[in-house]
Amino acid sequence: MATHDLAMRARDLVRIHDAVLSGSAPPQRPRAVVARSWTRVIELGIDPDGRNGRDPLPPADVEDRRRNSRLSLVIDEVRELLLSAADASSYLVVVSDADGVVLWRSGSPRVKRQADHLGFSEGAVWTEGAVGTNAIGTALAEGAPVQLFAAEHFENAQVPWYCTASPIHDPIDGSLLGVVDVSGPALTLHPAIEALVTASVRLAEARLWRHHEDRLEQLRRTAEPLLSGANGPLLVVDDHGWVAAHQGVAVRDRVEAPRPDRALAVPGLGLCLPERLRGGWLIRPSGEGHSFTATLDLGSSPAMLEVRGGDAPWRVALTPRHADLLTAIADAGRGGVTAGALSHRLYGDSEHQVTVRAEISRMRRALGALLATNPYRLGDGVSLKVVNAPAR
Repeated sequence: MATHDLAMRARDLVRIHDAVLSGSAPPQRPRAVVARSWTRVIELGIDPDGRNGRDPLPPADVEDRRRNSRLSLVIDEVRELLLSAADASSYLVVVSDADGVVLWRSGSPRVKRQADHLGFSEGAVWTEGAVGTNAIGTALAEGAPVQLFAAEHFENAQVPWYCTASPIHDPIDGSLLGVVDVSGPALTLHPAIEALVTASVRLAEARLWRHHEDRLEQLRRTAEPLLSGANGPLLVVDDHGWVAAHQGVAVRDRVEAPRPDRALAVPGLGLCLPERLRGGWLIRPSGEGHSFTATLDLGSSPAMLEVRGGDAPWRVALTPRHADLLTAIADAGRGGVTAGALSHRLYGDSEHQVTVRAEISRMRRALGALLATNPYRLGDGVSLKVVNAPAR
């Protein structure tokens, strides 16, 4: 879009912005993503004329966040791609973490000085709740790429800017890592910016996947001596459950993420307790017959579940509601019990089935394959004894 057209569009957006914020009818509606964001920030009490939250984190805190961010593995490649464009002298490349904290900022010294006056600096929190509608904060809130131009920003101080941002996710587990953003003076917006930001995110996610594959290969080499001397089926997986090596069992690329205090069921292996390896986990059938013996002590506070079946017993504290659910599931025997029946037992009616399902879902995060579903029952090879139950 030519500079003249950008200027006309900017003037139109100012009229829309001013009308909406004054409570009068705008000449046309703001874009849906902008309207949703303005509604959120108005409810948050953001002042369009004020200087909202800008206090940056201390440099030591920013550096700590950088070290702990997986984006540090790909930041150089992201910046290289975005700063290699012909018009890079007129914008900034900004990368935030998932909390909206600006971790890296590169680009035009002139634009950087303008951003300093705006408080758009490393360590600043650039969420909607801190500074109103902006591409980083709105991309975080929407969970999607966002481009904002001129008075589509909520704060008047940001009206002279454009910003284009896209969330970046960890390809290993899908978690949000942060946001890649390009920002600059509104009238310098180039139509290719949006595609360039999208390309940088795809590049970063691809590079993160390559780092992941390298880590799996390293884990595979670490496990080679163990595999050569082991008998029987087993898996070697990383902390997220991605399979680095397998023996005697056909598996998909990934299983449930292991935890040291939780049993998991793996097709072809049955019930297993993961064993820690350097950089990952060894998963193989646990004990003769793959059995676990659990004792639920209702007399302790909180109720305590002790599980035996691996090298050492492990214990899990349960809330009163989870202890009641586990007792009811154990009472049902191998035939199991439906959510409706559990609702009747715990609440006296069948109207709480959604609550029951949600509670059992939370229980399974702690107990893993000790619980099975459809219907709800103890997992195969699991026996449970309830002690110190109060008299009914």
